Amino acid sequence: MPATRRPKAGASRPDTPNARALWWPVAFTGVLAALSQVPSIRATPTLFWSVLGASACLLAFAGVLRVRTSDRALRFTFVPRAQHYLQASMQAAVYAYWGYYWRPVYDAVPLIAAQLAFAYAFDMLLTWSRRDEYTLGFGPFPVIFSTNLFLWFKPEWFYLQFLMVAVGFAAKELIRWEKDGRRAHIFNPSSFPLSVFSIALILTGTTSLTWGVEIATTQFNPPNIYVLLFLVGLPGQILFGVTTMTMSAVVSTYVLGLVWFAATGTYYFIDSYIPVAVFLGMHLLFTDPSTAPRTELGRVIFGVLYGVSVFALYFVLERAGIPSFYDKLLPVPLLNLSIKGIDRLAQLRVLQVLDPSRWGRTLRPRQRNLAYVAVWTTVFVAMSAADGVGDSHPGHRVPFWRTACEANLTNGCSTLGLITQAYCQDGSGWACNELGVLLAENRVSRDGTASQSFDRACELGFAAGCANAVRVASGDPPQRAPVQLRDYPVVLRSGKGAISEQTPLALHGLACEQGWMEGCDGLGGLFLQGQGVARDPGRAAAEFDKACNGGLASACSNLGFMYYSADGVPLDKARGLALLKRSCDLGFADACRWYEETSATASGPT
Repeated sequence: MPATRRPKAGASRPDTPNARALWWPVAFTGVLAALSQVPSIRATPTLFWSVLGASACLLAFAGVLRVRTSDRALRFTFVPRAQHYLQASMQAAVYAYWGYYWRPVYDAVPLIAAQLAFAYAFDMLLTWSRRDEYTLGFGPFPVIFSTNLFLWFKPEWFYLQFLMVAVGFAAKELIRWEKDGRRAHIFNPSSFPLSVFSIALILTGTTSLTWGVEIATTQFNPPNIYVLLFLVGLPGQILFGVTTMTMSAVVSTYVLGLVWFAATGTYYFIDSYIPVAVFLGMHLLFTDPSTAPRTELGRVIFGVLYGVSVFALYFVLERAGIPSFYDKLLPVPLLNLSIKGIDRLAQLRVLQVLDPSRWGRTLRPRQRNLAYVAVWTTVFVAMSAADGVGDSHPGHRVPFWRTACEANLTNGCSTLGLITQAYCQDGSGWACNELGVLLAENRVSRDGTASQSFDRACELGFAAGCANAVRVASGDPPQRAPVQLRDYPVVLRSGKGAISEQTPLALHGLACEQGWMEGCDGLGGLFLQGQGVARDPGRAAAEFDKACNGGLASACSNLGFMYYSADGVPLDKARGLALLKRSCDLGFADACRWYEETSATASGPT
């Protein structure tokens, strides 16, 4: 009987469990490679080769693993965890709404799909390189979605995006500790790589490689975005008990903003108490229950520390000239490292009076979560009513910062300089002229000179800019000038896109509503003259009175003549003369002449 040839020890046939299991990461790698053929990806050679390069690296990893695990039976189990697919659904809702108002989000869908395919393949291979079983589920979805809510690399540098994803999953697999009697990952797998790469970008001064700034600013574009984020966060808060983390982070940041305003008279974050990107981070970045404290008071402390850290980092980054959007990305890994210490701190007897769980010990966990959500809902509604969060905030409006600069309040002039520089670039002659005056008065420090700003204002048809260019050339101080109707489409914007209705009546009305006294004066003129609206002297007088009380000389003059001639208001020559005098005192030269002439007529023979 012939001898039977036996396979060598360690050999593995193509149909072994090892080979069959490895087809899964190979399949995901194939999806990744196929995505390189999407037209938007093929259009950028570096992006195209980044996708193919990532695919090649995964195939090489799979090949090495195939050889090194030939004597092992690799397997996987399918475990769809609610924590993962619910969070992914919440994040997807944010993408859908945000992308409707900023098209690049929708354009990035193939790249997000590529990262998902890469994440599944890499996570499988890395896990099987260390143990035999991989848990298949929706885990990569919230990691990729969360990462892309805060940082994308531009197409020419997109290979770094794949590297960032790999760092996140490697940290989850390799950096672990004992927690609650089992081995668990220390860091939030999306916030860790975001923090690491943020530090690298800051140290190398290469933020321009990413869309980080654009992401942080455009997330405010959709109307009622704070309400959406609040609603999107509720399911996870109810199911996973992270309400106290979010609420304490939001409230602590809001309180610090109120303290800053009370001390300085200006807003810390310029146009909000809590920037929308920070508010997003408080709902969908640092709230991973797996890397959060276990105790309820610990979660409150965790949230407070996040709010305080963001507040402090914003100050440091701004003073260092570093883009401030990093403030929400940097602190999370340090907080993840501190959760054991936070839980020990929360168990101190002296702090038990602050433990929210002591008021709900008779409630089951889900009931307690609902109670926390009810409290958070009340807080959110109250903050919305007080403009603590929402689309409307005084810091969005130029008149607030113009007044703050005139009063020499903290950051008043520097913020006004930032705003006018942006609006000057967008085509507002008034903004160019205002920036030139600020530069000439040495109240701001910006690239360029006052003369260049005045020249730009003149090019845009702003007559005062032309006059100031001559004044500066001859050594005379420049003069401010009122905003013009043509400037309103630029200077009235508040981050929600272009102004839809641009008739004089609508523009003057919106300007007046935002605190531009020139708008109230212009609105009064339209009602007085019946331009674009039925003539209404009474309404005109009310608008002139509002602008006059706001210190606008021309409005005082207009209202003075109305009282002097009883046009829409009761005859009151004394008040009319007083208003002309006030207009003169405010610097309106014509009002001085009219006051003298009218006074002489009033005191002469009748």
